[in-house]
Amino acid sequence: MRLRRLLGAVVVAGALLAVPGAAVAEPFADPAAPAGCPAPDPATPKQQLRAEWIASVTNIDWPSRQGLSAEEQKAELLRWYDEAVELGLNAVVVQVRPTADAFWPSPHEPWSVWLSGQQGVDPGYDPLAFAVAEAHERNLEFHGWFNPYRVSMNTDVNQLVPTHPARVHPDWVIPYGGKLYYDPGLPEVQQFTIDAIMDAVRRYDMDAVHFDDYFYPYPVAGETFDDAETYAEHGGDFDDIADWRRHNIDTLISGLSAAIRAEKPNVTFGVSPFAIWRNSSTDPSGSPTQGGVETYDDLYADTRKWVREEWLDYIAPQVYWNIGFEVADYAKLVPWWSSVVSGTDVSLYIGQANYKVADPAQGPPWHDPNEMSKHLTFNRSHPSVGGDIYFSAKQVRADKLQHMTIVKRDHYGQPALSPVAGRLARPGPRPPVLASVARTDDGVALHWNRTDRRSVSHAVYRVPGRYDRCALVDGRHLVGTVRGGSFVDTSAPAGRFTYVVTALDRAHNEGRASAPRVVR
Repeated sequence: MRLRRLLGAVVVAGALLAVPGAAVAEPFADPAAPAGCPAPDPATPKQQLRAEWIASVTNIDWPSRQGLSAEEQKAELLRWYDEAVELGLNAVVVQVRPTADAFWPSPHEPWSVWLSGQQGVDPGYDPLAFAVAEAHERNLEFHGWFNPYRVSMNTDVNQLVPTHPARVHPDWVIPYGGKLYYDPGLPEVQQFTIDAIMDAVRRYDMDAVHFDDYFYPYPVAGETFDDAETYAEHGGDFDDIADWRRHNIDTLISGLSAAIRAEKPNVTFGVSPFAIWRNSSTDPSGSPTQGGVETYDDLYADTRKWVREEWLDYIAPQVYWNIGFEVADYAKLVPWWSSVVSGTDVSLYIGQANYKVADPAQGPPWHDPNEMSKHLTFNRSHPSVGGDIYFSAKQVRADKLQHMTIVKRDHYGQPALSPVAGRLARPGPRPPVLASVARTDDGVALHWNRTDRRSVSHAVYRVPGRYDRCALVDGRHLVGTVRGGSFVDTSAPAGRFTYVVTALDRAHNEGRASAPRVVR
């Protein structure tokens, strides 16, 4: 459903509905695009997602191994967060339900095996509560990453705790490819999955719910996903099992989307699928690729439909190939996905394959230190691309060939605000009162007072010389974002500068700037 937004109200099929918390009396003046100002420079975007995946399954990133103490686990996560901030990232995607087990005290599923090494063992703290709070302390957006159907990384159900739903309901489980999966065709599994995730949505202050590329499992040669009995019982409306399977995943995506928006409208929902929906040789509307896997046909994930139906707030296809790769060219897939999101309220981010950099198994482009930076430069010519997510945190830290050092130099010289989801766009909060600006031994210290209860974070701008109304057209003068009422600009050089501060709401809608203050 498309929404037209009018100064604190929403027109839905001709009916005027109030938007809770919208400042109707405050005219919407977008500081990013004042009338008569030059176009924003795409090299310094004001809003851009800059995120990394922090994977917990098989202890890829965090915790680094099973059995660490609570304090050791906390210290590891804080190091990931601090490194993200240092790099210029503004979001983290943290895996909190990796294998039908939980990183919080869930009433539906046991404590995760990837915490203690033994499923069902209390780690001594609430990892999800800690992860969310510490992300927000650093003004990092927190995306909770959930895997919907994977139960375990082996087929031995007896390794699960006796109270695990997969043991209580063995008819829910299908072994395939050396792993166990919940059967997506069972209505009770679909509802259970939504319930398990919504428990976290209700209880924690997450900014987003995130799925990766796993729905029905990737095909394994010589094996059959044995859901024939489920199809016989529940597939009566479908002549083709593939259509029925796609319907099952559609039901999960649409159902979870509706549940999230009903419970917490400001929480967004995003999916990061395998980047090839269908090859154009299979479907003329598909991408100009020759991929061996197509999500529509092999994973039964109709990702294009999810965008068109606007069940998602963002899609982040894993475009894990280099520019010029013949089978799946980055420079062809990004434009294709840009066309998919065009005309919708769905944001487009790109999943980046840091793990391929300097890998001996990869071709020459992945041994070019600049390949990743070239991806982001290419994205600038496609305004629909609103940012990037890097896989995964340990590869970002490894910085092979200094590829992320180069990305920071070329693209992250200035901070960026997190993007606003299309359905959440509305007037931003009233400007704060900039109470004081003064040079100190540590830099320029700013203090301000909040004037709008909707203010969640603030953006600080430093403008050389005099401030003018076009100074905030892009992010070139943005020096920091912070929660709270103070900021120290440690990078301020000598000279005369003008500072202004804006307020942002929970969805990152930015209000008008404060009255300027000059420092010399």
